[in-house]
Amino acid sequence: MLAFRPIFYLIGILLIILSGAMLAPTLVDLLLVDSDWEVFALSSVITGTMGILMYLSNRPSGPISLTIREIFFLTTASWVSLCVFASLPFLFSSLDLSFTDAFFEGTSALTTTGATIIKGLDVAPRGILLWRALLQWLGGIGIIVMALTILPILRIGGMQLFHSEFSDRSEKILPRASQISIAIFSTYFLLTLLCASALWLAGMLPFESICNGMTTIATGGFSTSDASIGHYSDPAIKLVTIFFMLLGGSTLILFVRFGRGDSKAFLGDSQLRGYIFFLLSALAIIVTYHVFQNPLDPFTTILNTSFNVVSVLTTTGFSVSDYSVGTSFVTLAFFFLMFIGGCTGSTSGGIKIFRFQVLFAIARMHLKQLRRPHGVFVATYNGKQITESVFSSVLTFFALYGLSYAFLGVAFSLTGMDFLTSLSAAVSAVSNIGPGLGKVIGPGETYAPLSDAAKWIMMGGMFLGRLELLTIIVLFTPSFWKE
Repeated sequence: MLAFRPIFYLIGILLIILSGAMLAPTLVDLLLVDSDWEVFALSSVITGTMGILMYLSNRPSGPISLTIREIFFLTTASWVSLCVFASLPFLFSSLDLSFTDAFFEGTSALTTTGATIIKGLDVAPRGILLWRALLQWLGGIGIIVMALTILPILRIGGMQLFHSEFSDRSEKILPRASQISIAIFSTYFLLTLLCASALWLAGMLPFESICNGMTTIATGGFSTSDASIGHYSDPAIKLVTIFFMLLGGSTLILFVRFGRGDSKAFLGDSQLRGYIFFLLSALAIIVTYHVFQNPLDPFTTILNTSFNVVSVLTTTGFSVSDYSVGTSFVTLAFFFLMFIGGCTGSTSGGIKIFRFQVLFAIARMHLKQLRRPHGVFVATYNGKQITESVFSSVLTFFALYGLSYAFLGVAFSLTGMDFLTSLSAAVSAVSNIGPGLGKVIGPGETYAPLSDAAKWIMMGGMFLGRLELLTIIVLFTPSFWKE
């Protein structure tokens, strides 16, 4: 039997934090004399009251100790609970959204997916714009903490590879886990501050730079305009966004190590090297193709194409042009990029670079074994041997990712969506990208035209992708609920 009291206690703490975060848009709307401040105040009271009740009624008498089963349940339950209460401002606001649409927006924000159903962002209340950005920012730091602490313990998708690595680094960088968490949050906050400041200096208005700065580092993609970053014509804004999207897609713990004096933190990480190599390769191919297609304006072509490639690879979801419109090569190139993702320990979604590296390392070892059957070969990652448990975990993740993608694609098609929209919506959901491909949900479009059934399927895919599939799937196995 699961011990629900400590689980509800911890969820109560998270709801109290979420309630406090609602005070920021409340203050903004109050200062701007916008009646939506009452919406955020009411939502804050409801969320805070529920959080306090859960906290007080389930407060343990001693230290909390959770089993692996309880951690699985807590991880999923906390994300779902936060998304429900995060949707309240959208539900009560002047946007006149249904519960499905409000929950969709809240889920998309906290999972940093970036798929939106809201039209008219350019004239939307400032409080709502700030709330969308703040949710993605909070979701981003939550993803990093989950990837570096919870998922390695649960041995999901090869994440145990980072359990020993993170433990080793923890001992070398800082003595206590709490200090590691503070260091990660401080680094995340500093990068956000630098990004917002750079966007402001590049030409954005202060409020816009704050919102876009938060969603850039969170690789979430919620912007303050329907046209996304394409709303801004200044190339400096696009260059700044490209740079910080790249930082958001890299492993945050490396910045902590570098800040503590480890000058080789970045160069010594094989995942980061693979991330940069793959990015440069994709840029070289797609940019070259676009330049040959449009030789009259090479600078704009290179800038916009580079922006879109970085945005899709890091699963940010910003856009400066509709990259889904063009030749079949361009559409297919971006379609495959949607599966990749950034580094683990970052805010990006997707399969993640390290899993491809593990897969290629094992494949390379087997090819050598075929050539020299009596030889002894060892597959390594970051200088460490890839164990059988890591390899099987990565293979399981790839298999479940493929099955989940196929299931979502078929489910979307049953709601009446066309072939391209169904396939791109499936990968957009499970990779937490946001925009899909085509005329319905492509860059610059919203998910508002979809049926409620399609939106609920999309939300299910968002949770699957954000929680690395197994965290949710294991809850539906009968053995999980047996003693």
